[in-house]
Amino acid sequence: MTKIEDGRMLRGERTRTAVLDTAVALATEAGLSGLSLSQLAERLGVSKSGLFAHWKSKEELQLATIDQARKLWADRVVAPALRQPRGVRRLFALHEARLAFYTERVLPGGCFFAVAEFEYAGRTGAVARRLSEVLGEWLILLERLITEAVELGELPAGTEVGQLAFEIDAAGVAAMLHTRLLDASVHAARTAVLRRLRAATTDPNLLPEE
Repeated sequence: MTKIEDGRMLRGERTRTAVLDTAVALATEAGLSGLSLSQLAERLGVSKSGLFAHWKSKEELQLATIDQARKLWADRVVAPALRQPRGVRRLFALHEARLAFYTERVLPGGCFFAVAEFEYAGRTGAVARRLSEVLGEWLILLERLITEAVELGELPAGTEVGQLAFEIDAAGVAAMLHTRLLDASVHAARTAVLRRLRAATTDPNLLPEE
């Protein structure tokens, strides 16, 4: 590959990433099903024909947008938490990173996946399947971190892993839904999970005070 071709490839990839970032943000406002190449071109101020070089159909665009949203979530929520020590500290850090993602208004509509989940509940097809896969990955991650805490002895051996994962996720969903109108919801979501973990852990000193 020549330097010119290599430069074109890099520019093309940067353009693709910028377009998908815009698509993720737009989908939190207008919905993933309403996302189209025409709508995206209008928001970006570019020609629709230029976007066809990257995605040949609306479904291809939607699937790419889901994967871009997944990457954003991994970078802004998962990665910071995984830098914390394994166990209840890492588990609580994940919850706090999620809440920070909402309070910092990273996306105009709050949470891409929460909006898309409500939108695609009961639907079938490739887009719904991909959403289900990514949402499933999130719950699996929560369960993995809880299991690690149990293995380290920081949570009791009899901990109901799936139930605790559901409760932590539910607190995050509630915070996302109410954060636009009820400022106290994020604090309540943090407090709820913190109290739950402090009550369950074998060493409350690993976690912050309220």
